[in-house]
Amino acid sequence: MSNLKEREISLQHFLREHGWQQAQRIKISGDASFRQYERLCRTNQQSAMLMDAPPPKERIDHFLKIAQILHKMEISVPEILAVDLQQGFIIMEDLGDNTYTRLLQTGYEEKKLYQLACDLLIHIRHHSDPPILAQLSPFDLNKVLREVQVFTEWYWPMIHKTPIPAATLQEYVEIWQHIFQTTASPHQVLTHFDFHVDNLMVLPNKPGIKACGLLDFQDAVQGPAVFDLMSLIDDARRDVGQALGTQLIHRYQSAFPQDHREEFDASYALFAAQRHTRILGTFVRLFKRDTKPGYLQFIPRVWKQLESALDYPSLLPLKNWFAGHFPAKIRHNPLSLKA
Repeated sequence: MSNLKEREISLQHFLREHGWQQAQRIKISGDASFRQYERLCRTNQQSAMLMDAPPPKERIDHFLKIAQILHKMEISVPEILAVDLQQGFIIMEDLGDNTYTRLLQTGYEEKKLYQLACDLLIHIRHHSDPPILAQLSPFDLNKVLREVQVFTEWYWPMIHKTPIPAATLQEYVEIWQHIFQTTASPHQVLTHFDFHVDNLMVLPNKPGIKACGLLDFQDAVQGPAVFDLMSLIDDARRDVGQALGTQLIHRYQSAFPQDHREEFDASYALFAAQRHTRILGTFVRLFKRDTKPGYLQFIPRVWKQLESALDYPSLLPLKNWFAGHFPAKIRHNPLSLKA
């Protein structure tokens, strides 16, 4: 019996155990992970979401832990209805279909959505007290360096057709290390780490920031306060206008007048560069390892976002490294990666 058939049998047993065996199962489009989602629909119009997160590729214990933390912070996340920790199955509350992505496609007011998301980030920072942060793994130098090396492991050989030389990699790592140690913001909060329109929802029957539902939070860490705001504005999948981005930054900063503007800007640029570098490597990995070429279409946007971040003065050594090894003529054409 194949592993897929064995897993389906286990899944059917899980659904039967919790009273969902007769529900219609509707597949939901997946994401960049190994997780799969289905909507479970009963004949009485009750519905729920099924997460299938196969171990060891995925772990649901962190998802459950972060869900509990966010719930205590009075943030709208799906209620957990049933769990099989060993198999990696979760049945959770169905928050509906009003993702930011879908609403934006139907003409919903962009500014209103983004302001709500910004207000949620303000709320998260206000409620990121020491006991909460103590439960989260740190977004520290080791994590930063691991992530930026996704670029050198996957993107470099796709362009240069050979692994990165050891001396070049060492130079790259040392540049990141120096910039992180001299630039990173001291303000730490619960950081979603993938805060963008695909993972945000509108829940119209809830008040205030509870109207903003939050999904796919399993990678949350203790991280810099600017990170999620930057992820929202510098979205790899869609363009956010400069005017709106500036308005959101001002909205966030007005809630924390104690922040130093120069420190904020430097940290924003650093983590924008770090995130965009990781994403470029991740998109190539999804193409090469996981046979998911659809992400290559976003590479030109991400390169432009990275270039913008690298213009910040403190990132000049990194800008020079990229200019020397990835000249502009080879940056913006994702089709070159298929060669």
